[in-house]
Amino acid sequence: MRANYLFTSESVSEGHPDKVSDQISDAIVDLFLSKDPEARIACETLTTTQLVVLAGEIRCKGVYENGAWAPGAQEEIEATVRRTVKEIGYEQDGFHWETFRFENNLHGQSAHIAQGVDASENKDEGAGDQGIMFGYATDETPDLMPATLYYSHKILERIAADRHSGAAPFLEPDAKSQVTLRYEGSLPVAATAVVVSTQHAAGYDTGDKEAELHAYVRKVVADIIPPVLLRDTVYHINPTGSFEIGGPDGDAGLTGRKIIVDTYGGAAPHGGGAFSGKDPTKVDRSAAYITRYLAKNIVAAGLATRCTIQLAYAIGVSKPLSLYVDTHETGTVGDDLIEAAIMNIEKLGGLTPRGIRTHLGLNKPIYRKTAAYGHFGRKPEGDFFPWERTDLVEDLKAALA
Repeated sequence: MRANYLFTSESVSEGHPDKVSDQISDAIVDLFLSKDPEARIACETLTTTQLVVLAGEIRCKGVYENGAWAPGAQEEIEATVRRTVKEIGYEQDGFHWETFRFENNLHGQSAHIAQGVDASENKDEGAGDQGIMFGYATDETPDLMPATLYYSHKILERIAADRHSGAAPFLEPDAKSQVTLRYEGSLPVAATAVVVSTQHAAGYDTGDKEAELHAYVRKVVADIIPPVLLRDTVYHINPTGSFEIGGPDGDAGLTGRKIIVDTYGGAAPHGGGAFSGKDPTKVDRSAAYITRYLAKNIVAAGLATRCTIQLAYAIGVSKPLSLYVDTHETGTVGDDLIEAAIMNIEKLGGLTPRGIRTHLGLNKPIYRKTAAYGHFGRKPEGDFFPWERTDLVEDLKAALA
């Protein structure tokens, strides 16, 4: 990789239409896992002007069995969806949590998929789909995330917090950010450009009110990005001029359309599979989490300053088809030795879907929080974000000794 270059990552807020869809889908995952830890869920959400539509396949004891909904189940699903939208903050004529139309088109999981995934007497639980998954870590930030994405997320988290608290009452839920950094010697040295577009109340696109919004955004950026990086930075704040119409009313939202925002901001490869709306038997989700966990622990252990990991699976097959480690010539030991060490750590269960879920404790209702501001670089607390723990450091060192 070049030593001197510009690199950019974007983030989108919890009120972005695609993120509204992601949060609804993961709220449904949490609802079903709270009823049945072995539930199977693939929930897609469409959001548009005054409409939310669910579609997908499920299996959940006590909720949906033998092709029928349990009494009250559909009402609880709708209540969960409306509560999610209310918590995001949508009370607009074009999208209001209380009045939008709602369709539930969830139905039973395919028996052919189930027979490949479920464990049986002579077969371990198989992967929920084929595919490749990537994990990444870098020492650019305290959270071992790419700095461009780290700052993009943090800017929008602050804006959302100020909106919810009332500190910035002119803000509405939809927003996007983008940070461009100049790297020298593979380390960020300057923020050359910052883009922030935020939905706003009427009148905040001209005159003194527009100036107030711009000053507020600049203050947030100054609080988030270190001053040493903010030299000759070019700002683009609401560059279209007006941003009153936003969220699902301004643009339809779909689950799984922000996979680069969800992961590493383009700093690492992506296998193409989205996370939200999927239970953890789907390796699109669980294997992406374990690869981040492994890469982060490798960097935290001082074995490398950057690390990319790839896993591959076949649907219905328990063991991964391949494990690939790349420390980008920053490793203190050979990448092949790290690969062997990972596979020799017994607690990881051979990186089978069951082994991953058991080690990280993924069969729990922990997913709604992941669906905005990134699945990675988050603080592990209790059952939440277990893939962000660095509790494998000593195991890695011991396996390499």
